[in-house]
Amino acid sequence: MHSASKPVQLRALFISDTHLGMRGAQAGALLDFLQSVEAECIYLVGDFVDGWKLKKSWHWPPACNRVIQHLLDCTRRGARIVYVPGNHDEFLREFAALRFGGIDVRERAIHTGADGRRYLVIHGDQFDVVVRHARWVSWLGDLSYNLALHAAMLVNRVRQRLGRPRWSLSAWARANVSRAAALIERFETALVREAAEQGFDGVVCGHIHAAAISTHGSVTYLNCGDWVENCTAIVETREGRFELIRWLEETAPSRQPALPPMQEVTP
Repeated sequence: MHSASKPVQLRALFISDTHLGMRGAQAGALLDFLQSVEAECIYLVGDFVDGWKLKKSWHWPPACNRVIQHLLDCTRRGARIVYVPGNHDEFLREFAALRFGGIDVRERAIHTGADGRRYLVIHGDQFDVVVRHARWVSWLGDLSYNLALHAAMLVNRVRQRLGRPRWSLSAWARANVSRAAALIERFETALVREAAEQGFDGVVCGHIHAAAISTHGSVTYLNCGDWVENCTAIVETREGRFELIRWLEETAPSRQPALPPMQEVTP
């Protein structure tokens, strides 16, 4: 267990689907996590800002500003930040290859691990058939998800008062809805195939709010998850290990808010 006052040193940090501007976004938890680590390179792997929600109604609490300010402070201390837009912040794709306030915007990025292995960094919505070919269905699905998410938030408030652990809507859906599990598997297979065809050793993505590290032959699949329900991230340690962080599970009131033990994967 590391001291909460001393940030854990990382080679790289990957976060996705923070959805800042969405009422369910966990900006406070995200800020706590970001303050607990110090990375040489930070990748924002899409849907960092929820342009869809902000276009409908403006919701930007102070915690969102503090997250942005912290990231800008990171760049001033020498960290490199790469922003790979997703479908909810796709307006930024028009600015790919540009640099703003020390943040590089890229349609796709390439991360080279400590061992020289190369990873494609991409949000992943390009491989979602619904998003690509039936946008209205995507918007309808987004609305349904948000209604279910609000219900889950109410359930978790009651569970918190009763001293019960958090209940995850997405985890329940993955475990109980076979179609959801099939879509996740298809998404993962498509991303792995893309990485292999492009000559990469792995792929880091987001989009489906399902954090994971898995191996498919010689290709490693890493999904950052989200900061709406699950509060997860992928990190590369100073030793070059890629690990999955589940932040909320490790910061219960009975524990110190330090970086939790990580799950190791061997490429």
